Amino acid sequence: MSDFANEIVLRPRFEVSLKEDIEQLKLVFDKSSKDPFLIKRLDEHIYIRFKKTDTTFWSPQLHLELTSFEKGISKIHGVFGPNPTLWTFFMFLHFGIGTLFIILGVFAYSNYSLGHDVTYWLTGMFFLVLIWFALYAFGRMGKVKGRSQMSQLKDYLREIISDFKNNGKGAD
Repeated sequence: MSDFANEIVLRPRFEVSLKEDIEQLKLVFDKSSKDPFLIKRLDEHIYIRFKKTDTTFWSPQLHLELTSFEKGISKIHGVFGPNPTLWTFFMFLHFGIGTLFIILGVFAYSNYSLGHDVTYWLTGMFFLVLIWFALYAFGRMGKVKGRSQMSQLKDYLREIISDFKNNGKGAD
């Protein structure tokens, strides 16, 4: 697994190829469990999270997808990301603020076309832009706060893969 430069990007992705059967990989993830991690497997999808006691507001998770198009060769596709609930909430806020910005812009244009004062509409649009920047800063702060746990997830996955390679066929 290659490193992601010095900066961990938003929802970084990676791919690992292994010369093993996909069923063996599934067994390895079913049997792997170590504090403070929680592993859930649904068919070829594996979610590695931190246990509730170690979870913070900014705790990331690792989503892995196992694929195999040739017998004896498997790939692990991984995506680091925030808690899905938090991600959905942030997207909802961005969408809501964008929608309000467009609505205020339409009202400002309509009032300007009618020769009315548009100060309140433009002020509202300005404050929405400020809120947008605040959300961006908040997201960047969360990324920095979650970086150490993202590194722990990456190291844990490396440990699972190296144990699998060293033990051969992955079964304990």
